[in-house]
Amino acid sequence: MSIALPNLGAMEAFGARIAAKLLPGDVVALSGELGTGKTTLARAIIAALGHMGEVPSPTYTIVETYDGLRLPLVHADFYRLEHPSEVEELGLDDYREGAALLAEWPDHAGGFAHEAGCLSITLEKVGEGREAVVTPGDNWQSRWP
Repeated sequence: MSIALPNLGAMEAFGARIAAKLLPGDVVALSGELGTGKTTLARAIIAALGHMGEVPSPTYTIVETYDGLRLPLVHADFYRLEHPSEVEELGLDDYREGAALLAEWPDHAGGFAHEAGCLSITLEKVGEGREAVVTPGDNWQSRWP
């Protein structure tokens, strides 16, 4: 399924739509080239879950956690990983316990599409806007669209 995101408002509304359906254990896998809006969409989801204030990009820290939202959330950016085995060194499973995961560059972590709770989103530039290609995992079938 493709969703047109012609401007920032559309990206924020899309993020709010995802946040409203997000459950503990879910993964939102955000793929796309540099500059396609992965972090922008992640920020929209985090804001829609109730976070007030800045949302730093986890490019350098790799993992940021958010408590006190509608549900616990882990925002990870795996861009800097050189091999998927490095995910174990991060202790990602410990962070994910009872939380949802927003995963940027999921392929660098070995991918998450095999998980039933994965909502895979590939963002692409289209003119001045973006397009989201969405593939819902099994647990998302009844929640999406």
